[in-house]
Amino acid sequence: MWTVLLILIPLITGLAAFFIPGKAAKSWALGSSLVTLAAACFSISGSLHGTSGADVSWISQIGSRFTVSLDGMGLVLCLLNGVVFPVVFIANWKKDYQRPSSFYGLMLLAQAGMMGVFTAMDALLFYAFWELALIPVYFLCSFWGGDRRIRVTFKFFVYTFLGSLLMLAGIIYLYFQTPGAPSFSYAAFVLAGRALPAAVQGGLFWLFFVAFAVKMPVFPFHTWQPDTYEQSPTPVTIILSAVMVKMGVFGLIRWVIPVFPEGVSHWSNVAMILSVTGIIYASVLAIRQGDLKRLVAYSSIAHVGLMSAAIFSRNPIGLEGVIFQMFSHGITITGMWLIVGIFERKIRTRRITDLGGVARSAPAMAIAFMIICLGHIALPLTNGFVGEFLMFTGLYQFSPWAMVPAGLAVILVAVYILNMLQRVLFGIPGEHTRGMADLGAGEYIALGILVALIIGFGVYPQPLLDLAHGTTSSLVAYF
Repeated sequence: MWTVLLILIPLITGLAAFFIPGKAAKSWALGSSLVTLAAACFSISGSLHGTSGADVSWISQIGSRFTVSLDGMGLVLCLLNGVVFPVVFIANWKKDYQRPSSFYGLMLLAQAGMMGVFTAMDALLFYAFWELALIPVYFLCSFWGGDRRIRVTFKFFVYTFLGSLLMLAGIIYLYFQTPGAPSFSYAAFVLAGRALPAAVQGGLFWLFFVAFAVKMPVFPFHTWQPDTYEQSPTPVTIILSAVMVKMGVFGLIRWVIPVFPEGVSHWSNVAMILSVTGIIYASVLAIRQGDLKRLVAYSSIAHVGLMSAAIFSRNPIGLEGVIFQMFSHGITITGMWLIVGIFERKIRTRRITDLGGVARSAPAMAIAFMIICLGHIALPLTNGFVGEFLMFTGLYQFSPWAMVPAGLAVILVAVYILNMLQRVLFGIPGEHTRGMADLGAGEYIALGILVALIIGFGVYPQPLLDLAHGTTSSLVAYF
């Protein structure tokens, strides 16, 4: 029941939001997101007691069923989805958007689509939710984005839509290979995929991998990301970066590793090279950025590249680290984008050279920003450290040579994040930051929640690790 509610609550309230006039839509969206968060918390208890999930007839003529359930990885990502949306709404409470009914309705529909992606156990249902999550984000970027939003959003849509078509082609092929009556069920897809010849598995691997690599994004499928993040309104950028990119990571673990084991074995080194190249490439570009928003965008590419590399290490410890890190990265990157959004609202600039001396004019904001950045660079006793340590352990067990270039990313991240902190927080306040107002009430609450999660799961990560272990233990047989 709880799994179905995770989808239905934002779906129904999102549709209803279009008919709620004016600013009341903002309160409606916040209330909906809090109820969804409560459902995500209750779903953990339901899954532990075996009462979560649903399996009913959907399109019986072609063997597709509305099958949703939650394993440990799905729970972690649904919880992340449930946390991020109310935090975003609270932090942007004083921000007014044109056509608020449409804005908040589309936001909630995007949340419903992502909840569906993380719970679907039917390939056709998974694809339907995959597209449902994309469509609202396309309109959010197109209507409320920056000056270059049309061209940038079109590029984003083309990349993701072409990737989706490749995945759909793979889904249709596998559908006709399922044993017995054709079926889209996850179990049937696993059996069909594993029975295929290695060469066919390799071809299908690329159909799915490209779709997921575009969404994450992984080098060289990343070129849509920096411009889209820059031109999107801050709440949409947060949803893209904190939650939506995890759809690609999730897809690799759920629909590639167990379904095409021989294809993964054959092509894992190539995928690893692409992932590690993206880590270094994005980190070097981040060092050269003078715009805070683009710096955060490139840093996100580097972090997701490390997750991708750890997945293809085909190691249970590394995979457990990936699942933990999906949640951790979502929390820290949300904090980074919220800080960027605060600068945009208060002083209307993102140029790092214009942001000196923030610690003097806005000390509470500076403290929150410091803690979030330390989590982002994986300082011990922050949430980022746990996931990265496990991922590097998995990479080392796969090959010490794979860990060396990936480990370089840790140094590069520290270089550009600490350099940015020094330039933004310290020194003499400039023209833009002199007299800058500190955090408002909503910003205090939102950043306080994120800081508590960064420290809390850094000090005691076991609850998330227990959830992750349930998924990794079931995948060991496929490595």
